[in-house]
Amino acid sequence: MTHDGEGPTGLFDELMAEVTGTTGQFDHRAHLHLTWLAIRRVGMPAAVRVVSDGIQQAALHAGAPRKYHATVSRAWVELVAHHATARAAADFEGFIDAHPVLLDKRLLTRFYRATTLAGSPARTHWVEPDLEPFPWDRGRPHERGTGVLL
Repeated sequence: MTHDGEGPTGLFDELMAEVTGTTGQFDHRAHLHLTWLAIRRVGMPAAVRVVSDGIQQAALHAGAPRKYHATVSRAWVELVAHHATARAAADFEGFIDAHPVLLDKRLLTRFYRATTLAGSPARTHWVEPDLEPFPWDRGRPHERGTGVLL
């Protein structure tokens, strides 16, 4: 798994250009697409760094450092990776068609309380889900389970 960019932000910039093309729009679907590409190119653990560092640097460059959210960034990479490994797809359209639940921007609220995500600890570093474990963590004890399945 290699890439041409230098470091995580170099790869992020490459992927951002590939995903946004001439429109320059980076909506939720584009974020998922970039994340999916990063996972395919460097694997999930490295993709967490590529996506997180890239978004953090983009937010700093835009003069909006508070737009970066460590837990949200990592959680989305983990969710996309889980679905990407569960059922491989040749292209992003096939992937998203097979996993439309990922298009729901509120998906993280199945796993996290709003107050948790709004808190400073979650903004600055990784915080585990506090409502329901992620699908790959179902065997671990959590304070409260809602039976949410993906």
